[in-house]
Parts: sequence; structure tokens; C-alpha cells
Amino acid sequence: MDIIDIIKSRRTIKKFKSEAVQLNLIYSWLEAATMAPNHRMTEPWEVYFLGPDTRSKLNHKTNFGNAPVLMAVLSKHGASAVEKEENAVATACFVQNFNLAAWSQGVGTFWSSIGVTSKNREILGVPDNYDLVGVIAIGFPEIIPDPKPRTSIKNKMKNLP
Repeated sequence: MDIIDIIKSRRTIKKFKSEAVQLNLIYSWLEAATMAPNHRMTEPWEVYFLGPDTRSKLNHKTNFGNAPVLMAVLSKHGASAVEKEENAVATACFVQNFNLAAWSQGVGTFWSSIGVTSKNREILGVPDNYDLVGVIAIGFPEIIPDPKPRTSIKNKMKNLP
């Protein structure tokens, strides 16, 4: 599958099979994800793998679709407000790289914002000088949803003089 097909076919997975995903695959996708653009090579991302106790404390309404693996992705604040924003955007690119790498090998992901509450930040042990970009559920899809309609990019383009 080429990259355009991977991008166009990727879906948010909300129900996973119980089959384990090999950690060496996850590590290889994380390594690939580090190629995300990041201004001044700050490499602001950090990854926390979540065990059963942490998962239980998060008490997600669907238990993350019963995904066999959960990880939290954090972005370190920068020396300024601009750098903090740049780092968060770079970390979002890191997550998307990871999601696409996983999808290219038949593994789905679900990117949840559950960790942004102060209670969940505490459960996850997120330091004050970090943003939580998301909790990512990882596993083989039980159900792959149909794509949702998208607005044509032509409706979102502008030519400036």
C-alpha cells in the first residue's frame, strides 16, 4: 500500500480484537514517528505505556474499545509560549506518523483526549511542564468503520495576492 492509500484508508478504531500487538512492532512505529517535523529539533514527545491499574483508574466509558495496548503521548513545554505551541503541533505530527505506520501493518488506533482533565493528568502523572496530547489505544481492529464524508479541500482554499 502506498502512503496516499494508507492516509485515505486509515480509520479511528473504536473496537479492537483481543490479539496482542508485538511490542517490537510498536517500538518500530514509535521510532518512525520520531521523524516528525519539530522546530529546532526539540523532540518534545514522551510516551507512557499504561498498565491495567492506570487504565482502570481512567475509567474510560468504552474501556478504549478493549484495545490490548494503551499509551499516553506528552509534549514538553518550551522556553516560550511559541515554543510550547510548536512542540504540541510537532507531537501531534508524531502521533499521526505513529498512527499511519501502525495502519500500514493492519493495526488500528484510537486517539482519545481523555487525559486533559486535571484528575486524569494526575492519574497519568503528567508533569506541570507537559501537555497531554492524547491517550492512544492500539490493536487489531474488530470493526473498521466506513469513511465519514469530508469537505472538499477546494472549499477551504484561498489564493492571496
